[in-house]
Amino acid sequence: METRRALGFAAMRLAVERGLDNVLIDDIAAAANVSPRTFNNYFSNKYEAICALAVDRARRAGDALRERPPSEPLWEAIIAAVLAEFTGMDQVPDPQWTAGVRLVTSSPQLLGEYLKANAVMRETLTVAIADRLGLDPSREMFPGILAGAVTAAYEVACDHWLLADPPTALAPLVDQALRQLADGLPIPSSD
Repeated sequence: METRRALGFAAMRLAVERGLDNVLIDDIAAAANVSPRTFNNYFSNKYEAICALAVDRARRAGDALRERPPSEPLWEAIIAAVLAEFTGMDQVPDPQWTAGVRLVTSSPQLLGEYLKANAVMRETLTVAIADRLGLDPSREMFPGILAGAVTAAYEVACDHWLLADPPTALAPLVDQALRQLADGLPIPSSD
């Protein structure tokens, strides 16, 4: 997992610094101190590597939700689980970094990979929410609806972060989006 993470960081950093079209798999592998063959053990292309951080963050959010105390109210657990993935992201980033990330993530070649990351978040949160509520997600729609709403709130917060002028910190935007969603979407009672 550490190698996958190193490759993901290297891929994003190089894409931001050089531009997406100027990054090769060999460059990413070298920056992560691994061989191109090792790169290919983890990813089939540079686009997957660039989006790996988002995919892994999505998986960890679902895992974190399952690990939250069962007695914790669902919305509190969801917000805490998702925000745990943004620890350290409460500082305003360098404007050049944000501009570079905006340029990279707006590339049509990455759209499919980011859609996959959002699908992973929705799927892992659906299962975790269903488990917490004692529901079967194949029979009950609510876990999927809630997971989809949380994923959309996260996506909107990321969009606002990328477009903020002046730049702003990401974690507070994710927190704000999730709390606005929680205020407008009550959890149905089990009665």
